[in-house]
Amino acid sequence: MVERKMNSLVKWALILFFLISIILNIVLIGLHSSRSPKCSAQRVHPLRGKHDERSLVFADLTLEEYSQVQQYMLKQKDLDISTKQLTKPSENFLFLIDRSLPKKADVLAFLDAKGAKPVREATVVVLHGAKGYIKEYVVGPLPNPIYYRDVTKQRYNMDLPISSRLVTIGEYALMFQFIEAEVFSKLKKIMKESFDTDEKKTLNAFEQMPRGVRAGDRKTWISFFRNMDGMYIHPVGFEVLLNHKGLNASQWRVEKLMYNGKYFNTVEELKDAYDKGTVKKIVYKETPDYGSLRPRNKPLQIGPQQFYAEGKRYSIQNNHVLYLDWSFAFGLSSVTGMRVFDVRFKGERIVYELSVQEAMSVYGSVTPGMILTKFLDSSIGIGRFAHELTRGVDCPYEATYVDTYRYIDVPVPMRFRNSICIFEHNMGQPLRRHFADFFHNSYGGMANSALVFRTITAIGNYDYMWDFIFYQTGAVEAKVHATGYISSSYLVDDSMKHGHQVAENVLGNIHTHFINFKVDLDVAGVKNMFLTKDMEYVNVSLPWMPDRFAMVPQLVEKQVKTEKEAALRHGTKTPRYLHIASNTNNRWGHNRSYRLQVYSFAGDHLPESEPEERSMSWARYKVAITKQKDLERTSSSLYNQNGMWTPAVDFSKYVEDNENIENEDLVAWVTAGFLHIPHAEDIPNTVTVGNGGGVLLRPHNYFNEDPSIHSADSVFFSPGAENSCDNNRMACLAQETCSPVLEPFTFHGFERV
Repeated sequence: MVERKMNSLVKWALILFFLISIILNIVLIGLHSSRSPKCSAQRVHPLRGKHDERSLVFADLTLEEYSQVQQYMLKQKDLDISTKQLTKPSENFLFLIDRSLPKKADVLAFLDAKGAKPVREATVVVLHGAKGYIKEYVVGPLPNPIYYRDVTKQRYNMDLPISSRLVTIGEYALMFQFIEAEVFSKLKKIMKESFDTDEKKTLNAFEQMPRGVRAGDRKTWISFFRNMDGMYIHPVGFEVLLNHKGLNASQWRVEKLMYNGKYFNTVEELKDAYDKGTVKKIVYKETPDYGSLRPRNKPLQIGPQQFYAEGKRYSIQNNHVLYLDWSFAFGLSSVTGMRVFDVRFKGERIVYELSVQEAMSVYGSVTPGMILTKFLDSSIGIGRFAHELTRGVDCPYEATYVDTYRYIDVPVPMRFRNSICIFEHNMGQPLRRHFADFFHNSYGGMANSALVFRTITAIGNYDYMWDFIFYQTGAVEAKVHATGYISSSYLVDDSMKHGHQVAENVLGNIHTHFINFKVDLDVAGVKNMFLTKDMEYVNVSLPWMPDRFAMVPQLVEKQVKTEKEAALRHGTKTPRYLHIASNTNNRWGHNRSYRLQVYSFAGDHLPESEPEERSMSWARYKVAITKQKDLERTSSSLYNQNGMWTPAVDFSKYVEDNENIENEDLVAWVTAGFLHIPHAEDIPNTVTVGNGGGVLLRPHNYFNEDPSIHSADSVFFSPGAENSCDNNRMACLAQETCSPVLEPFTFHGFERV
């Protein structure tokens, strides 16, 4: 009986288990079938344009071309060139290989008039330490070069002294060896008691620029910092002035030392003062790790993400980008950084070249490592430091990432993975909208989706995020945001005149940021003029009451005809509307033009009485308009940092010849920036919010109406049609949703750093 009951229970248990399994499977099948389908990886709607291989006329050098140029130059035995990473300053070093762009007229003939394809060439910089000068050579044709020619005098109208060279990795290695042998090893007691250093625990170095106070100097104040995350905000109060002018390290010497705000002429003098107690000692103390960017709390959330429901609406082929009505070619210079060319909207060229030119900072301090500091980043290489972008942080996860190749202070050309990103982005606000609640009830609007072309350069302590943004209105924006670590100095007497204390014994030093962009606009052709517009109040009598007067705004227009008049200085009242305009008119009889709308809260520019100012004279001007010349290609140079007193490029000379700019091919040089007074919230890192500037290129009577009205992104509905998808794709979005197909997260940015 008991056995029969047990069998019956087992039977019912099996039946129940079977039924539960069926129910669970039905639920799982239902859940699976209700999931959103995967978004299409393919483009649903066709591109509006076609890729053009002629964009390669602007393309950066390929890995193979870099190698070909390097090998060709090594075969020139009369040059006696080395490519070893640790080449000494007294030897000849192949420092840089970069693209040499053809003349604008030749490119336009090729693109627009079926002219011959310009010869593809490279620029090569050789530091001739054995002969005491720097040379720039043009090498070509590429691929398979057969000639080189010296273009130094042609480009700079001067010889380049070897003292204007960058500090190479080879020279840095010798500098650190010298400091170890002539300073650290002789001050072991001070180094241990003040900074807790030993054979395994060392200090890090950060240097002042320019390297001296007059032409030919090569004297560098080197400041020392704790070897911790964010070393730049861990100064220790010890600095050394190294004279390394001689091309042989045996000629170098220590000229000064600063310890805790006091100066000493020799290592022995400091050692003696320390032992006798005549200098206030720095007593080592453990420092909190406040410079680390490691999250203070475990990240538990993923923020909002964007994805492409119908495939990407842009396409990249070689160095050519198509996006809705836009097309452009792109590149990345090791020296100046990001640039785009032949920018067209609806097939019509608007910009020939839009490029970063220079990033400059001037610091204030009482300590020597920062008191004279004026950084010119193109002299280090802005594009040189464009490393891999982190997916989902530096750029949206679904962005397209592009590799770049460079040859600067390396033995072989290097690949930098994912160092450019391109993505379409919903800017988070409507581009336009109106809710009509009088007479005709309706709603019309459009989301502001734009294409972003981005790279980020980590130049020492600062990270600059560079964006070129292409809007559906026909506008283009060039802007920069700064983040990274502030530069700091050890807190001594009178330090607070130059910033704020941000940590124990740490001063965040006041400094300026000035950024220069080159904007070569071609508005309905290359024959353009510079117009300004503004307003003034005029006292007018009322037409229906002639005896009554009112102050009424009135339009003020002016054509500017010379370069000096068109050089608009910071700190002076300038017209608020600045236009590069064509002689052709739109339907309403107005000059077709593009407006330069600069947004900036830059600090004061270095006084022109300072001997270093000529090396950064472009920063005098908010906007300067010059006649386009192939030999006025850049506003700064690779050599301006270490040759500040006799700069290879003095931008003010572009203005001083005061050429006519009426019906000429014009270039706008635009300067934006911000004053940075560091504060507690700059620890551990400066944030991008509020720290930046740029320029917006906006069509102004260029079209007959806003071209975005023809965008497929437009939305319109009236009462009763709210749920119709005819003119409102948003109404059906819930039924059309899909889940994104994501690439796996990878990062290779630490390779070869």
